Amino acid sequence: MRWRASVITVSDSRARGETADDPSGDLIVGRLAELPADIIDRRLVPDEIEAIREALRAVVARVHLVVLTGGTGLAPRDVTPQAISPLLEYEIPGMTEAMRRDGLRSNPHAMLSRQLAGVIQGRLVIALPGSPGAVDQGLKSVWRALPHALLLLAGDTAHGKHHPPT
Repeated sequence: MRWRASVITVSDSRARGETADDPSGDLIVGRLAELPADIIDRRLVPDEIEAIREALRAVVARVHLVVLTGGTGLAPRDVTPQAISPLLEYEIPGMTEAMRRDGLRSNPHAMLSRQLAGVIQGRLVIALPGSPGAVDQGLKSVWRALPHALLLLAGDTAHGKHHPPT
């Protein structure tokens, strides 16, 4: 079974072209290949509420999973949660609780992160911090539940093996 996914990196400096690399986005792409997921869309947007919302709206109907990285901190320009929250049909607090709990084991500042997990149009949306270490830890925290979550959202309430919707 293969899933369709999108990766959105939220970063002012990358959006302006000041930084060419995207280690957190690359890490997400590499890890999702193990799901297995095909990355059908990858975007880079500035830390602006409307730019983030526009990117989400453009991809959500075409994928099963959207993973964002960046903009989840406390700085004034960190607006990813504010951009996503109004679009969510509902949140998945257990995923964010797991990410924060696991993050605190290695970094006391993990309590300041505002990562999110929720559902938009029946699709799973996960917003992770911008640092590669936090992205790695966040994905590890939800990894075992991720396939099951995707199956449930695809309508597999019997927990059998079904193909993802087209």
